[in-house]
Amino acid sequence: MRPQKQTNSLTVHLLCLLYSIACYLIFLAAVLYLIGFTGGVLVPKNINDGPAVDWPTAVLINGLLLILFGVQHSLMARRSFKDRMIALIAPVAERSTYVLLSSLVLGVTFWLWQPIPYTVWEVEAAWAKALLSGLFWLGWGLVLLATFLISHFELFGLKQAFDHWRNAPQKAAIFKTPLLYRVVRHPMYLGFLIALWATPHMTAGHLLFALGMSVYLFVGARFEERDLVQLFGEPYQRYQREVGMIVPQLKKRRC
Repeated sequence: MRPQKQTNSLTVHLLCLLYSIACYLIFLAAVLYLIGFTGGVLVPKNINDGPAVDWPTAVLINGLLLILFGVQHSLMARRSFKDRMIALIAPVAERSTYVLLSSLVLGVTFWLWQPIPYTVWEVEAAWAKALLSGLFWLGWGLVLLATFLISHFELFGLKQAFDHWRNAPQKAAIFKTPLLYRVVRHPMYLGFLIALWATPHMTAGHLLFALGMSVYLFVGARFEERDLVQLFGEPYQRYQREVGMIVPQLKKRRC
């Protein structure tokens, strides 16, 4: 019985690992498409593509998509929801499942998004276009760097699966503030904001997407902050007083 149990355990561990890898690859594809979707780069449908419908219908559909994205992200990130999830699935797969469903919701958003082509602003000067394009890529660069500063593969569920595969114990979360996190508490969100708004041609559809995502980022950050205070306690409360949440504070951080 023991060899059979060991074989079954190895099979489960392997399936969890393969599941996490698949979820990560789907997430990676979704994020790359998001970059192309908002920047109009190398994707079959960007934020301004598609047959136009009347603008009230477009606003309604797009608004519902943004609400779906915000609710799914915020609800599944809460501790109470995670506890319910791990009662149904293996705890090691919880983060990967969150990443998978987030990617699928993004995919639905790309598919059903309705263009609203009215121009809000359009920059003509070559230097201004280059500046805004540079800021767009800088924003995405900040997002990527921020994930690696904390633990990219843990954030997206791969580390948990590899540790499970190696039978390595899960370590308790450690509060740390590397590099960008000494300037702003959520540099990833700051990068998203820069990337969403830095465009030489802002249409009404792009503006709606940027506004909706920006609202989610600030609301989601508030919920995340509450969880972090519960997790780390007074050290994180002191960090909140000393460092800006998404926009860096002008005053110096106290030592």
